[in-house]
Amino acid sequence: MKTLQVNMGETFPTPDLSHLTAEDYEHVYEPAEDTFLLMDALEKDADFLRTTHPSFCLEVGCGSGAVITFLASILGSRSYYLCTDINPRAAQCAGRTGHQNNVLVQPVLTDFASALLPRLQNKVDVMIFNPPYVVTPPEEVGSSGIEASWAGGVKGRQVMDRFFPLVPKLLSDKGVFYLVTIEQNNAEEIEHQMTTAGFTMEKVMSRRAGPEKLAILRFCHCSRTT
Repeated sequence: MKTLQVNMGETFPTPDLSHLTAEDYEHVYEPAEDTFLLMDALEKDADFLRTTHPSFCLEVGCGSGAVITFLASILGSRSYYLCTDINPRAAQCAGRTGHQNNVLVQPVLTDFASALLPRLQNKVDVMIFNPPYVVTPPEEVGSSGIEASWAGGVKGRQVMDRFFPLVPKLLSDKGVFYLVTIEQNNAEEIEHQMTTAGFTMEKVMSRRAGPEKLAILRFCHCSRTT
């Protein structure tokens, strides 16, 4: 696993979330340290992302919609911004967040991205996923409560491991995929799994948040030169 070195460039405003209420956050994951680390990684990669001239951008498990809205502030209106969530309240909040920040974000209510296939097969140029990554008892995974936004089961990997087979189906040849992880998720195992599927992995950024050591991993097709 390589650590990506990118020069810091311009900065972008954090999305305005003033429209979201305490009641919203009873049902939808409230932006926290992992959210802001992912934003920082995208900001750090801004020049790189712009060189890909993305047409379709997708956030899986969008929650409040803060990250896909932030990505839109980096890339501008030439890209099409989709986000998915299995939680109807999250999909609604994401659409409102886009509107609050003058960004057209299209939320789709679906598990991962199943409703987008095969229509978007190999067409996604930038994909982001802040999955449930906390190590929990397996029975907590996929519940209907707010804990579903963080409960990752065994190794914190049960949700992301289900998603990984979809990555080669969704990403375009020039596509990049950003993933939030913690140390307990075992990045080396993830790298092996994704290398087998034809991707290279680089660590864009990491940060300690309380007991958790967060990292943003970036995946590209092995055939791509960056």
